[in-house]
Amino acid sequence: MSFLRRILPVKRTLVLATLLVATLILSTSCGTSDSIKSLLLTSTGTNNSGTYNLPGVDATLQLKVFAVYHSGKQIDVTNDSTWSVMPMCCDQSGNDLPPYGPLTVPINKTGLMTDIVLLCTWTDAPDSTKTPPFANPPIWEYTGYYQTTASYRGFTSQPVGIGVGSVASNVSPIGGCGPS
Repeated sequence: MSFLRRILPVKRTLVLATLLVATLILSTSCGTSDSIKSLLLTSTGTNNSGTYNLPGVDATLQLKVFAVYHSGKQIDVTNDSTWSVMPMCCDQSGNDLPPYGPLTVPINKTGLMTDIVLLCTWTDAPDSTKTPPFANPPIWEYTGYYQTTASYRGFTSQPVGIGVGSVASNVSPIGGCGPS
Protein backbone atom coordinates (compact mmCIF):
# COMPACT_ATOMS: atom_id res chain seq x y z
CA MET A 1 0.00 0.00 0.00
CA SER A 2 2.79 2.44 0.79
CA PHE A 3 4.26 1.72 -2.60
CA LEU A 4 0.99 2.81 -4.33
CA ARG A 5 0.84 5.98 -2.22
CA ARG A 6 4.27 6.97 -3.51
CA ILE A 7 3.54 6.17 -7.18
CA LEU A 8 0.05 7.67 -7.38
CA PRO A 9 1.17 11.31 -6.82
CA VAL A 10 4.03 10.86 -9.31
CA LYS A 11 1.63 9.42 -11.87
CA ARG A 12 -0.84 12.32 -11.37
CA THR A 13 1.96 14.84 -11.71
CA LEU A 14 3.17 13.17 -14.91
CA VAL A 15 -0.36 13.13 -16.35
CA LEU A 16 -0.90 16.79 -15.43
CA ALA A 17 2.44 17.79 -16.92
CA THR A 18 1.65 15.94 -20.14
CA LEU A 19 -1.76 17.60 -20.39
CA LEU A 20 -0.23 21.02 -19.74
CA VAL A 21 2.41 20.54 -22.47
CA ALA A 22 -0.22 19.29 -24.95
CA THR A 23 -2.45 22.29 -24.18
CA LEU A 24 0.43 24.70 -24.72
CA ILE A 25 1.40 23.11 -28.02
CA LEU A 26 -2.17 23.18 -29.33
CA SER A 27 -2.90 26.72 -28.16
CA THR A 28 0.25 28.24 -29.70
CA SER A 29 -0.63 26.97 -33.17
CA CYS A 30 -4.27 28.00 -33.02
CA GLY A 31 -5.15 30.68 -35.57
CA THR A 32 -1.77 30.81 -37.27
CA SER A 33 -2.41 28.74 -40.36
CA ASP A 34 0.05 29.57 -43.09
CA SER A 35 -2.38 30.57 -45.81
CA ILE A 36 -1.85 32.67 -48.93
CA LYS A 37 -1.87 36.41 -48.29
CA SER A 38 -1.35 37.71 -51.83
CA LEU A 39 0.17 37.06 -55.26
CA LEU A 40 3.28 38.74 -56.62
CA LEU A 41 3.81 39.06 -60.38
CA THR A 42 7.42 39.61 -61.44
CA SER A 43 9.52 39.41 -64.57
CA THR A 44 13.09 38.43 -65.26
CA GLY A 45 13.12 40.70 -68.31
CA THR A 46 12.54 44.10 -66.71
CA ASN A 47 15.13 46.74 -67.29
CA ASN A 48 16.85 48.85 -64.62
CA SER A 49 13.99 51.36 -64.43
CA GLY A 50 11.49 48.60 -63.61
CA THR A 51 9.59 48.83 -66.89
CA TYR A 52 8.37 45.76 -68.70
CA ASN A 53 9.00 45.64 -72.44
CA LEU A 54 8.97 43.23 -75.35
CA PRO A 55 11.80 44.78 -77.43
CA GLY A 56 11.37 43.31 -80.91
CA VAL A 57 9.47 40.70 -82.88
CA ASP A 58 9.78 37.30 -81.20
CA ALA A 59 11.12 38.98 -78.06
CA THR A 60 10.11 37.20 -74.87
CA LEU A 61 9.46 38.23 -71.30
CA GLN A 62 9.46 35.58 -68.57
CA LEU A 63 6.68 36.32 -66.09
CA LYS A 64 6.68 34.63 -62.69
CA VAL A 65 3.84 34.38 -60.18
CA PHE A 66 4.57 33.83 -56.50
CA ALA A 67 2.03 32.97 -53.80
CA VAL A 68 3.03 35.04 -50.77
CA TYR A 69 2.06 33.38 -47.50
CA HIS A 70 1.37 35.00 -44.12
CA SER A 71 4.62 33.54 -42.82
CA GLY A 72 6.55 35.40 -45.53
CA LYS A 73 7.46 32.38 -47.62
CA GLN A 74 6.96 32.64 -51.37
CA ILE A 75 6.15 29.71 -53.64
CA ASP A 76 6.30 29.84 -57.45
CA VAL A 77 2.80 29.12 -58.79
CA THR A 78 3.38 30.31 -62.36
CA ASN A 79 2.45 27.02 -64.04
CA ASP A 80 -0.85 26.87 -62.11
CA SER A 81 -1.88 30.49 -62.72
CA THR A 82 -4.26 31.96 -65.27
CA TRP A 83 -3.63 35.23 -67.09
CA SER A 84 -5.72 38.29 -67.81
CA VAL A 85 -4.41 40.83 -70.33
CA MET A 86 -6.17 44.07 -71.27
CA PRO A 87 -4.91 46.50 -73.93
CA MET A 88 -4.65 50.00 -72.45
CA CYS A 89 -4.85 52.90 -74.89
CA CYS A 90 -2.85 53.06 -78.01
CA ASP A 91 0.32 52.73 -80.03
CA GLN A 92 2.66 55.64 -80.78
CA SER A 93 0.44 56.72 -83.69
CA GLY A 94 -2.72 56.87 -81.57
CA ASN A 95 -4.30 53.65 -82.89
CA ASP A 96 -6.00 51.30 -80.43
CA LEU A 97 -3.84 48.37 -79.38
CA PRO A 98 -4.86 45.05 -80.91
CA PRO A 99 -6.74 42.79 -78.48
CA TYR A 100 -4.79 40.25 -76.48
CA GLY A 101 -4.63 36.84 -78.06
CA PRO A 102 -2.49 34.20 -79.74
CA LEU A 103 -1.50 36.57 -82.58
CA THR A 104 -0.43 39.56 -80.47
CA VAL A 105 1.45 38.93 -77.22
CA PRO A 106 0.48 35.43 -76.01
CA ILE A 107 1.50 34.04 -72.62
CA ASN A 108 2.12 30.29 -72.41
CA LYS A 109 1.55 28.01 -69.41
CA THR A 110 5.06 28.66 -68.05
CA GLY A 111 4.52 32.45 -68.06
CA LEU A 112 6.57 33.18 -71.18
CA MET A 113 5.12 36.18 -73.06
CA THR A 114 6.13 36.54 -76.71
CA ASP A 115 5.77 39.52 -79.04
CA ILE A 116 4.22 38.49 -82.36
CA VAL A 117 2.53 41.70 -83.54
CA LEU A 118 4.50 44.60 -85.10
CA LEU A 119 3.83 47.44 -82.68
CA CYS A 120 5.36 50.35 -80.78
CA THR A 121 3.73 51.39 -77.50
CA TRP A 122 6.44 53.89 -76.59
CA THR A 123 7.28 57.47 -77.44
CA ASP A 124 10.47 59.45 -76.96
CA ALA A 125 9.56 62.18 -74.47
CA PRO A 126 10.08 65.70 -75.81
CA ASP A 127 13.00 67.69 -74.41
CA SER A 128 12.56 71.43 -75.02
CA THR A 129 16.29 72.03 -74.60
CA LYS A 130 17.11 69.92 -77.69
CA THR A 131 16.81 70.57 -81.42
CA PRO A 132 15.07 68.47 -82.66
CA PRO A 133 13.15 68.35 -79.38
CA PHE A 134 13.95 64.74 -78.45
CA ALA A 135 16.53 63.43 -76.05
CA ASN A 136 19.38 61.28 -77.27
CA PRO A 137 19.48 58.77 -75.68
CA PRO A 138 15.68 58.67 -75.66
CA ILE A 139 13.53 59.15 -72.58
CA TRP A 140 10.90 56.47 -73.21
CA GLU A 141 7.30 56.83 -72.05
CA TYR A 142 4.36 54.49 -72.60
CA THR A 143 1.72 55.52 -75.14
CA GLY A 144 -0.10 52.32 -74.29
CA TYR A 145 0.58 48.91 -72.79
CA TYR A 146 -0.90 45.52 -72.07
CA GLN A 147 -2.10 45.48 -68.45
CA THR A 148 -1.39 41.99 -67.18
CA THR A 149 -2.49 40.18 -64.02
CA ALA A 150 -2.24 36.58 -62.85
CA SER A 151 -4.82 34.65 -60.81
CA TYR A 152 -4.36 31.65 -58.55
CA ARG A 153 -6.81 30.09 -56.04
CA GLY A 154 -9.06 33.14 -55.92
CA PHE A 155 -6.22 35.67 -55.60
CA THR A 156 -5.20 38.18 -58.28
CA SER A 157 -1.75 39.73 -58.56
CA GLN A 158 -0.97 43.40 -58.86
CA PRO A 159 -1.27 44.63 -62.47
CA VAL A 160 1.85 45.28 -64.53
CA GLY A 161 2.02 47.24 -67.77
CA ILE A 162 3.94 45.59 -70.58
CA GLY A 163 5.01 47.71 -73.51
CA VAL A 164 5.84 46.44 -76.98
CA GLY A 165 8.64 47.82 -79.11
CA SER A 166 8.84 45.75 -82.26
CA VAL A 167 8.85 48.49 -84.92
CA ALA A 168 10.92 51.62 -85.26
CA SER A 169 9.75 54.71 -83.43
CA ASN A 170 8.35 57.53 -85.51
CA VAL A 171 9.92 60.20 -83.27
CA SER A 172 13.11 58.86 -81.70
CA PRO A 173 16.39 60.04 -83.27
CA ILE A 174 17.86 56.56 -82.84
CA GLY A 175 14.99 54.82 -84.65
CA GLY A 176 14.34 52.19 -81.94
CA CYS A 177 11.22 51.83 -79.90
CA GLY A 178 11.24 51.54 -76.12
CA PRO A 179 13.83 50.56 -73.57
CA SER A 180 15.97 47.56 -74.41
